[in-house]
Amino acid sequence: MSDEPAPGALRVAVRTLGCKVNRTESESLIEELLGAGAVLVEEADADFVVVNTCTVTAEADAKARKAVRHALRAPRGPIVIVTGCLAALDPAGLAALDSRVVVDADKERLAQRVIARVLPGPGTTLRSVKASAGDPSPLRGSPGLQNLASGGPETGHPRAFRTRATVKVQDGCDHRCAYCIVPDARGAPRSVPASNVVDRVAALIAGGVREVVLTGVNIGRYTGGLARLVTQVAATGIERIRISSIEPIDLTPALLATLARTPAVMPHLHVPLQSGCDTTLAAMGRGYDTAAFADSIARARDAMPGLALTTDIIVGFPGESAADFAESLAFVEACGFSRLHVFRYSPRPGTPAAAMSERPDPREVADRARRMRALGERLSSAHARARVGGRARVLVERVGDEVATGTTEDYLHVTVRLSPAVTAPRPGDVVPATITAAERGSAWAVLAEC
Repeated sequence: MSDEPAPGALRVAVRTLGCKVNRTESESLIEELLGAGAVLVEEADADFVVVNTCTVTAEADAKARKAVRHALRAPRGPIVIVTGCLAALDPAGLAALDSRVVVDADKERLAQRVIARVLPGPGTTLRSVKASAGDPSPLRGSPGLQNLASGGPETGHPRAFRTRATVKVQDGCDHRCAYCIVPDARGAPRSVPASNVVDRVAALIAGGVREVVLTGVNIGRYTGGLARLVTQVAATGIERIRISSIEPIDLTPALLATLARTPAVMPHLHVPLQSGCDTTLAAMGRGYDTAAFADSIARARDAMPGLALTTDIIVGFPGESAADFAESLAFVEACGFSRLHVFRYSPRPGTPAAAMSERPDPREVADRARRMRALGERLSSAHARARVGGRARVLVERVGDEVATGTTEDYLHVTVRLSPAVTAPRPGDVVPATITAAERGSAWAVLAEC
């Protein structure tokens, strides 16, 4: 957060809900606002609050509306600018929440419009702008409303990482999974030009970033091929590259060969499975079965020795029986993932799955989520224990008096004990370390000689 803003400064807070792509978009928005002289503050101190929404489930919609209402109650009576996927699907419903709500789904131009239209000239004051907030049409009526902008956990104030940064390279999806509304919210697949991506990475390197995460809604659909883009990004000299999430069908031989021969690419992939039961996968419309998924990750492991794999799992999908869940649990364990992201199915109106019957009992779904998460904890712990005694290169993210924390090449979270006799690393340093112990999916390490 900033110190006390100067009088008349544009005080902005940003709240982000949903996926990594949303967080990346919020970071870009903040960068533009700060570059234009705005000041990032807590919601309680803001004159303008941007809420970047998610709409992947009905629960996500409810959280988005709750976040808007919370922002409206802030002491300074802020104008609340709502963007993101729910803003694309339900602009009228969001605008009806309050006269101070401004709805604009086009994130690509949002920062410029906030600055140019909210504070168009030196004679404009925050008081006069807020007095006219009952007619938010200048923003809501923006021409880009139907053309969604270029491109986890809720965050109140995402800030650009100085050690690691996400770079959005793609948006949109046309896979039409039965449970997903994202194709309606974000539109057809489209890609950021490679030259723009390369320029962005070069700027991040100049700012001290050591690792970039290439992200997108369906990154495997990158125009011109993801393999070629990875090669171009690596040519910038960036030290570490990660792929945020990629569908199993997009792990092509050409891509795997490129990832394997590019030293900057880290040995970690997030490949969403969603279910380890063929019956459930077919009902989800995922376009592959467990045999095809197993083949994809086997080829990935052959190409990249030491590869860590993480995944997403949905439990309680309509029609999932106890036997189906047991089959899914067994398959997930056999895959040997290093981390699971487990979600209880939540119906999203407007998707085929929302109309499906035979939903499991909510208490049973809660128990399945508990059991799948317990398996995830066991798998994470096993992955961390297997690294004990081995060497790693740790990207340092935070440094304290006696320890530094960071991540290894295979995305293991590590706490490095520091010795008074050795110069402590700084955030952004990549240091050699020896893994000495593991606990609950994380590890302890000591600095090692190069």
